[in-house]
Amino acid sequence: MIRALVVDDELPAREELSLLLEQTGEVEIIGKAANAIEALACIRRDRPQALFLDVQMPAVSGIELLGMIDDESMPEVVFVTAHDQFALRAFDENALDYLLKPVSPERLARTIERLRRQVPAASRAPYANAPITRVPCLGPRTIKLVAVSEIELVKSTLSGVYVVCAHGEYSTDLTLHVLEARAGLMRCHKQYLLNANAVDEITLGEASSVTVRTRSGHTVPVSRRLLPRVRELLGL
Repeated sequence: MIRALVVDDELPAREELSLLLEQTGEVEIIGKAANAIEALACIRRDRPQALFLDVQMPAVSGIELLGMIDDESMPEVVFVTAHDQFALRAFDENALDYLLKPVSPERLARTIERLRRQVPAASRAPYANAPITRVPCLGPRTIKLVAVSEIELVKSTLSGVYVVCAHGEYSTDLTLHVLEARAGLMRCHKQYLLNANAVDEITLGEASSVTVRTRSGHTVPVSRRLLPRVRELLGL
């Protein structure tokens, strides 16, 4: 059985595709997501083998979502769209296949056959990841999109990853690794990233300890191992 996640902001489309997939007898639906935040959480938690992904979604599109997934967690991707012009872009992104809405059982059967014949994930070409300019964060009944330029630091704690700005702190399902590689944030500690433009002051403490203070007064540790790299990026 192929373990699949269905992502579509429209409930009828989500349910219809899930039913078609289950009727093939080849697919186990391990999750259904209405937006990128829900999809990221499911991918990190349940590691689906296949992702049936709507291209056009509010806030964060299907294409943008791919740039927010860790390479080691990336499932095989099948884009689902009502617009034929997205087909070429789907293959530019190395998607396994694309489906046009409304999805027919016959066309879906060909997609399932492709999934069954897929090459091992380790041999798959990586997706073209565009730089992340906005970080989706989860709020009460909302998705807050935080511009990278507003971020002062990102921290990883036992309860999750948090984006910290002058105006607040927000939970995100993006990892430090993804934010470092694709949002241009600077690694200063195994649990912290910094926005170099938000650094206000560097303090040298006892026993070679170093801390950074951001513009709004947040204090961030800098590990000795990463200090040379931090100094280089700050031009010190």
